[in-house]
Amino acid sequence: MHSLDIFTRDIIQNALQAIADEMFAAMRKAAMSPIIYEVLDMGTGITDAQGDIASSGAGIPAFVGVLDKAVKQILKHHQADEIEDGDVFISNDPHDGGAVTHLNDVVLAMPVFADGQLVAWTANIAHWNDVGGMVPGSLSTEAVDIFQEGLRLASVKLISRGQPIRSVLQILRANSRMPDFMEGDLWAGIAAVRCGALRLQQLNSKYGTDLFLQAMRDFMDLGEKISLKALATLPGTTLSLSEPQDDGSVFKVGITISHTQLLIDLRDNPDQCAGPVNLSRDGAVVAAQMAFKALTAPQGVTNGGTFRPLKVLTRPGSLFDAQAPAAEGFYFENMIRVYDLLLRCLATAFPERLPAGNFASVCATIIGGVHPD
Repeated sequence: MHSLDIFTRDIIQNALQAIADEMFAAMRKAAMSPIIYEVLDMGTGITDAQGDIASSGAGIPAFVGVLDKAVKQILKHHQADEIEDGDVFISNDPHDGGAVTHLNDVVLAMPVFADGQLVAWTANIAHWNDVGGMVPGSLSTEAVDIFQEGLRLASVKLISRGQPIRSVLQILRANSRMPDFMEGDLWAGIAAVRCGALRLQQLNSKYGTDLFLQAMRDFMDLGEKISLKALATLPGTTLSLSEPQDDGSVFKVGITISHTQLLIDLRDNPDQCAGPVNLSRDGAVVAAQMAFKALTAPQGVTNGGTFRPLKVLTRPGSLFDAQAPAAEGFYFENMIRVYDLLLRCLATAFPERLPAGNFASVCATIIGGVHPD
């Protein structure tokens, strides 16, 4: 065991945050689409070698919460000897676990090696204008399955040892109505993960692989300790809430809090629907993670250890654990509903800790088509 003082640990952790921020800036400046460089519909982050978030990342919190799950799915799809220095993987399929949102949100992830050892991953996610499907922009309120929503990418290797795989790029271009924008945003994302990987290798070189890895492990443990300390200040209790929705259905949640765990039960909810508002299990978990963070230590660190005391129960085939081939283009409406449902349930016992319930809608207007300009 190498000696790691708290100052070195904090320096390394702050460096990880700075690297995630630099990745965000690089992607924003290089992106071709306004939804990325102006709206900032994107997120960047760093995970450890196993895919657990190592820094809180930059960008939309729900997007940062996606990245660890996408990396873990890449690790499931590819053997260790298939993941090499210089590789970049692409993923967008909510039914594969590669992206918990919808097909327009594309994850790029790059393994980071030091002295031949996989030590971390850099990753980002951003909304692409068009990934095929039945309507321009890929988001149709009439979609009844995910095949109508566009091209599915299940943890596909895009770049091998630094060299683009031409056939994959050809497939991407052929399946977008805006191939030039797609390619511009793609290379912006690649630049961001490569920038982050270079910075991580420099950081690793400065402190050595052993100290670098130990600092990440220690920081994960610190995240868990902060969450457990916060839970220890809360009274053990069981809460529940039922809320009728506009369509007549009822959303329900049960929450059990102990000194060592917060359990969220979303199993007693409607079946998945034929429309595009379904949510993957990972999407429900991200909503739960945000609510957990708001209750416990909103100003504290956030990493893979932060959520070890959180357990989320869902029912496969339900609206919040939709199974293939459910459409998920408008997942965000129910993700924000789940998040609000959890906050409102928790606020019945802890009103001083949480914000009031919100309008719980993205209020999006989506127009797709060809304009003369």
